[in-house]
Amino acid sequence: MNDTSAPAATEKQDFIRQIVRDDLASGKHAGIRTRFPPEPNGYLHIGHAKSICLNFGIAAEFGGACNLRFDDTNPSREDPEYVEAIKDDVRWLGFDWPELRHASDYFEVFYRCAIKLIEDGKAYVCDLSAEQVREFRGTLTTPGRDSPFRDRDVAENLDLFRRMRAGEFPDGARTLRARIDMASGNINLRDPAIYRIRHVPHQNTGDAWPIYPMYDYAHCISDAVEGITHSLCTLEFEDHRPLYDWCIDNIDLPAHRELWQPLVDAGLPTPVSRPRQIEFSRLNINYTVMSKRKLMALVQEGLVEGWDDPRMPTLQGLRRRGYTPAALRLLAERIGISKQNSVTDFSLLENCLREDLDASAPRRMAVVEPLRLVIDNLDPGHEETLSFPNHPKDASFGMRSLPFSRELWIEREDFMEVPVKGFHRLVPGGEVRLRGVGIVRCERVEKEGDRIVAVHGSLDPDTRAGLPGADRKVKGTIHWVSARHALAAEVRLYDRLFVVADPDDDSEGKSYRDHLNPDSVRVVQGWLEPSCADAAAEQRLQFERLGYFVADRRDHRGDRPVFNRAVTLRDSWARGA
Repeated sequence: MNDTSAPAATEKQDFIRQIVRDDLASGKHAGIRTRFPPEPNGYLHIGHAKSICLNFGIAAEFGGACNLRFDDTNPSREDPEYVEAIKDDVRWLGFDWPELRHASDYFEVFYRCAIKLIEDGKAYVCDLSAEQVREFRGTLTTPGRDSPFRDRDVAENLDLFRRMRAGEFPDGARTLRARIDMASGNINLRDPAIYRIRHVPHQNTGDAWPIYPMYDYAHCISDAVEGITHSLCTLEFEDHRPLYDWCIDNIDLPAHRELWQPLVDAGLPTPVSRPRQIEFSRLNINYTVMSKRKLMALVQEGLVEGWDDPRMPTLQGLRRRGYTPAALRLLAERIGISKQNSVTDFSLLENCLREDLDASAPRRMAVVEPLRLVIDNLDPGHEETLSFPNHPKDASFGMRSLPFSRELWIEREDFMEVPVKGFHRLVPGGEVRLRGVGIVRCERVEKEGDRIVAVHGSLDPDTRAGLPGADRKVKGTIHWVSARHALAAEVRLYDRLFVVADPDDDSEGKSYRDHLNPDSVRVVQGWLEPSCADAAAEQRLQFERLGYFVADRRDHRGDRPVFNRAVTLRDSWARGA
């Protein structure tokens, strides 16, 4: 439903959306088309979530479309596993695409465009090695030097490039370079390579191509043939924009249909246009790393259990941890879009999840560090059924039944034999309210050696629900699970993967590996209320007083429950705990 009466103040305001509004108002574009162009050389991480939300979000807000396009121009690092994971991640976040494209769809177009640049005297085949190219490039303060092969004539360049295409030369023997300006203040314009030789089979094209285009060259042409109006990139591509524009201007696809005729012949929609690249700041979050190289190393070195380890910042990991698409979309909205690089605090991410799950997660009772509580003034066979709301703030969640018996599991931290100041839970001779039951007094402690194995107490019958004593005040309330009926479960208590805010900081000679949190995961056997047996994989619950948990999407079964802690109820890191 479109409500045209909504005030303009409700519109999302950032510089990119303002550019889009201005372009539509001026008639520069009749419609908006964006794209999300991941490289299939790893799993997506939370930084990509910001780009996904931006590209798909802007397309939806302005009635346009957003393509999913795989930038598969480097087959030596790519894998179909990553392709399927990326598609799964985008859909999980709540988005879909009208067209699925691959840069490899355009290999013939890239090749024809390169031929045109050679024929126009704007590209040449260079025999310098990669090391020599770096030597000739110059520095930020000194200009580069022309390659000795820069002045090859058009005929020789065409011959050599076609022989590169035919697979005649070994890897690294030659490159095709754009002829731009070796004295440019922008190093990206100092005759950059646009093709390299790689005798590597491609997942989509097999052995058809022994040469592959470079990213900066292929990306802008892909945008142009797809009719992308606004090519949204992170700030590290700002210095690459002059090369993006140089390729667009010098190839001039709209005026040269023969370059993209193969796409028309193949039946691919080809709304050729002149795209505009716009940069925005990437998402940086403290207490994590988001370099693909470092994430790959964590996996390959066995420092985590895989790409979907719940401690990883990958979308697969966050999903398995218990994060919701709504929480990640909320994070993207909260941090906004700007040109200013900054670092987002991890607690903002966690608070977005808490905010979402507070409203959506049913409540359950569970104990993860069990201590037995025996209520001695109840019969050994005592058993009754109590009724609890599934959500204290939303009656639509309904009610559930909970068994109550003489012996209970309580949290070990809810009892202290020698209490510290301010401790308001169970202590010898003290009283505490059992959630939904009544007030219990601790009468004695049972030990094996120095270890407390059970606490014995008595229930004040006058404090049961509905009786006059139910309103009697005590300072503490604790949760419990009936020991006789409790469901045993593996509970994985996850925390942040790193113990320092900037694990990338190597100023003291340390690497991110040195900052791994030894307590980032702790596995315990917990005791859950029986209704948790009905939880489906990926169902999220609040274990009262403990945090938000999710039934593990890989390992959880009804007869062998596995729950992961997604986030604690409060930010313990902010308190320095």
